[in-house]
Amino acid sequence: MRGPAWPIGALLVGYPVWWALGFGGLSVIVLAVPMAVLLWRRRPIKVPRGFGLWLLLLAGYLVSALMLAESPPGTYGGFGPGRVIGYVMRLALYTAILVMVLYLGNLTERELPQLRLVRMLGVLFVTTVAGGLLGVLFPDFAFTSPVELLLPEWISGNSFVQNLIHPTAAQTQKVLGFAMPRPEAPYEWANAWGSNASVLLVWFVVGWWVYGATRHRVFVAVVVALAAIPIVYSLNRGLWIGLGLGVLYLIVRVGGRTRVALCGAVVAAALAFALSPLAALFAQRLDKPHSNDIRAFTVTATLAAAGHSPVIGFGNTRNAMGNHRTITTGKTEWCGGCGHPPLGSDGQLWLLIITQGFTGAALYVAFFAGAIRRHWPDRSPVGLAGVLVMGLVLLYMFVYDGLVTPLSLYLISFALLWRNSRASERPKEGV
Repeated sequence: MRGPAWPIGALLVGYPVWWALGFGGLSVIVLAVPMAVLLWRRRPIKVPRGFGLWLLLLAGYLVSALMLAESPPGTYGGFGPGRVIGYVMRLALYTAILVMVLYLGNLTERELPQLRLVRMLGVLFVTTVAGGLLGVLFPDFAFTSPVELLLPEWISGNSFVQNLIHPTAAQTQKVLGFAMPRPEAPYEWANAWGSNASVLLVWFVVGWWVYGATRHRVFVAVVVALAAIPIVYSLNRGLWIGLGLGVLYLIVRVGGRTRVALCGAVVAAALAFALSPLAALFAQRLDKPHSNDIRAFTVTATLAAAGHSPVIGFGNTRNAMGNHRTITTGKTEWCGGCGHPPLGSDGQLWLLIITQGFTGAALYVAFFAGAIRRHWPDRSPVGLAGVLVMGLVLLYMFVYDGLVTPLSLYLISFALLWRNSRASERPKEGV
């Protein structure tokens, strides 16, 4: 893309290149620099309603740094570089995403047509499906990225950083009681793949089916059929629930022949799925809910730890003593299975509670719930899709971390709603 909108094109269409280089979800931080420069040159800057809530969320995260050296009861691990790295990276991401929203909202329709932005998200969905199929067919595919080679080991060896800079096709876990790969390319975690796939699917359908010609709709049908393979193999119940609720939302909100056609398509897809080999794997996952115990332990431990700093949190995650089977110890050299995922790793809500306290969690919920309330009357395709994504954000916060890539897509969807509202009325906000 030429003109001032090139950074968003580089982010969405060029994402596979960023992933291969080792930037992946961190690419938004790199591209936020030219976005900020372009934004500064076109002052005064327009801001959306609800913008103050995100500023308060960011300010609260700055204050939470005061607690980085503290360890609440029931956790282990001292203050060190790893804790600081995680804090700084999250701060950079929160700030970069804020810049990205303002950048998108201040571009004119001529500089970045709304449909072009939606279709670029659709292109990223195709990339996501390709990455998912790579994870299913070649789960051991991985390589050392240029960024990983350049960083010192004390940074690249950090587990949080390693997930971001080391490209892998799949994440192997014992979700079914035995080791099985779950697609994650081109993102940082298998759960991030699931969250992103559902959000991008919404925009893929809007951009290439609703506003597409016949040849585009044939392409959509083929890609969605292929997407069913990694969607099932992801073993991602949150993704499945999100897709189901998304279909129900659309059936309720659309009317007339569109509703009839949608119901017919859902019935046909359900029958095709039931007759396919994917149905057996789907049923097997539903019969193996053992991860519920892990999530229950982590959430309980997160709430208990957050109770010792309920207003500003602890700035970063903490490691809980023991796991859902034992209370004796955390992970050690002689007992690698005794540890547990970091507190706050089972959903953005819990991450905010441990890092920014209940105050940060409340601001996050208010930001996205407010977007739903304001844009609910918008029944255009972009309005319906954007409100659906905001609803998925509030659903996924219980089971998925928003950082790194999911939160970028959530806020791009928010920007689409904001831009859509400005098409009918001129905003008065400005700084």
